[in-house]
Amino acid sequence: MTQPPESFKHIVRIAGTDCDGSKKVVYGLVQVKGVGVNLARAIVNMLGIDPEMRLGYLSDDQVKKIEEILSNPVEHGIPPWMVNRQKDLETGKYLHLIGADLVLTQRADIERMIKMKCWKGVRHSLGLKVRGQRTRTTGRKGITVGVKRRRR
Repeated sequence: MTQPPESFKHIVRIAGTDCDGSKKVVYGLVQVKGVGVNLARAIVNMLGIDPEMRLGYLSDDQVKKIEEILSNPVEHGIPPWMVNRQKDLETGKYLHLIGADLVLTQRADIERMIKMKCWKGVRHSLGLKVRGQRTRTTGRKGITVGVKRRRR
């Protein structure tokens, strides 16, 4: 069995996340919370990296360029509709949040909805489905409940 060359890294750190170096570049980037397949493909195409290449073979310069694009994708030419926070409430800018920033911002948004007691906030506070799904038979927690039959 042949040994991989010295330039191969089994773990690549991108945007504060340890990514598996044996995966292809696109699917390795998806391991970063807040990065989807489409955004990862756009970044790889923009930098001219071979999508079939393994993440462990990326140079340090390429990893830095990927991190720069992830920090502000709209400035680097990614279309605004691809980012995960369009027209932020505080700044009004197109942002792309990754990692812990994404988790904290989502939690703050839910807390804001609960505080203002909008419909979604009430559903969140009660632990029910938020997006209009049916709840008669699904979304039950705890012991499985059977269908109740009418008495004749």
